[in-house]
Order: sequence, then structure tokens, then C-alpha cells
Amino acid sequence: MVLRDVSLSLRAGEQVAVIGPSGAGKTTLLNVVAAALKPVSGGLSLDGQDPWALGVRALQRQRGRLFLAPQTPPLPPRQRVVTAVLAGRLPAWSLATSLRSLFYPVDIAGAHAALECFDLADKLFARADRLSGGERQRVGLARALVSPAALWLIDEPLSALDPTRAEQAIATLLRLTRERGVTLLTTMHQVDTALAHFPRIVGLRQGAVAFDLPAAQVSRDQLAHLYEQHEDELHGAAAEASPLQSPPPAVMHCR
Repeated sequence: MVLRDVSLSLRAGEQVAVIGPSGAGKTTLLNVVAAALKPVSGGLSLDGQDPWALGVRALQRQRGRLFLAPQTPPLPPRQRVVTAVLAGRLPAWSLATSLRSLFYPVDIAGAHAALECFDLADKLFARADRLSGGERQRVGLARALVSPAALWLIDEPLSALDPTRAEQAIATLLRLTRERGVTLLTTMHQVDTALAHFPRIVGLRQGAVAFDLPAAQVSRDQLAHLYEQHEDELHGAAAEASPLQSPPPAVMHCR
């Protein structure tokens, strides 16, 4: 999807959810912010710098200050979960440390703690190809927790999770970003969950921003217009997020 007339600014430590129908440009937006896609027109500023005006090494350092989590984490089949999680540390490691960690993980305790936040500590040494889709997605989220990045860009973090796991995951992400002062920009299919948890909601439709509002100010009429001709996604997302389908999530404590 081509983005057009998108103007978006994020304050340090802000938590923002981007919603909209399939094909609205949500994933494209994250890739542009991550400096993975170069804008054809317009500009991008990260910490006051245009990343595309930097040299190759400076651009790599700039990308190392953010963390991009795709909807489906690219985990090599034979890779151990501990190694997959610690890949989030690569921007902060030297080449020697990165190579050493491939043979013997450098920070097993850190990876264990991150996995524990998503109730996956028992999968620490499991192979990636032995994980379910939901477990793979939670491994991708655990990778963010060990990352040195100050900006987390997370694409559809709950798409493969059941309602209970989804509530646990989003509560964990929001709590830890608040505690660490990390900025969080995430795309979400679960509209009611986004409205319930995020202070700020951006509605994206056909590559353009339809609204950018505090969650409390987003009306049902605006949602109906945003999902016009995609009502099944809006109502389906609401049904998936309904707390009547699952018991309250357990409270999880992690760092």
C-alpha cells in the first residue's frame, strides 16, 4: 500500500496504536518509520536526523536505536529460542560477541527473564520449528525486551494469540515501555483492545490518516467510516477482544 499525506509525530515514551482495515498501509508505515523503506517524497526524522541523509554506518547505528518486530518473526527452523531472543541484542554487541553467542549464548539469564514475561521460560532451549504460531509470536516480542532500542515498532503483536495471551502480552508491552521510557508504535487488528489500552489511536485508511486522537475521543461513527466495506474486520476484531470469551488474564511480574 502506498502512503499518502501521512503526517505523524511521536513523543519520547509515547504509546500509539495504529488501526485500520487490511491493506490500509499499517505495515508500510512501520517500515517507513524503521528506515527500512525510503519515502519517495516527504521526509522522515528520527531524533532530529533524516536517516536517509546519513552514511551507511551512521544509518546502521540509527536503525540499531529502534526495534522492528514483524507480525511473523523470521526464526530459522533449527535455531534455539534463547539464540532467537538474544538476536535483539545484536545492535549493541561487537562482531566477536555476536559470533560467540551463536555457539554459547552470552546472556542466558536475560533471555530467560524476557521469555518469562510471556510465559515461555520453559521454551528457552527449544528449537524454533517446534513452536506453535502463537509461541513464535511471543518469542518475537521477548526479543524486543532484550533490545537496547528506545523505539519499538511492532506489527500486529496479537494476531496469533488467544484472548488471554493477548491481554497478557499487550499489558506486558505497555507496562515495560512505560517503565523504561521506550516509545511504542504498534499496528493492531483488535480494535477494542487498542481503544482499551492505548492512550492514542491513529486510524489509517487507503494509505492516509483518517484520524489521530486520544482513545477516549474515537467514536463508533469514526470507526464505522474507517472500516467501511470492511465491517467484518471491525466486528470480528471486537468479538475476538471480548472478555466474555476468556477468564481475566493472570497478573505477570517481570523486568
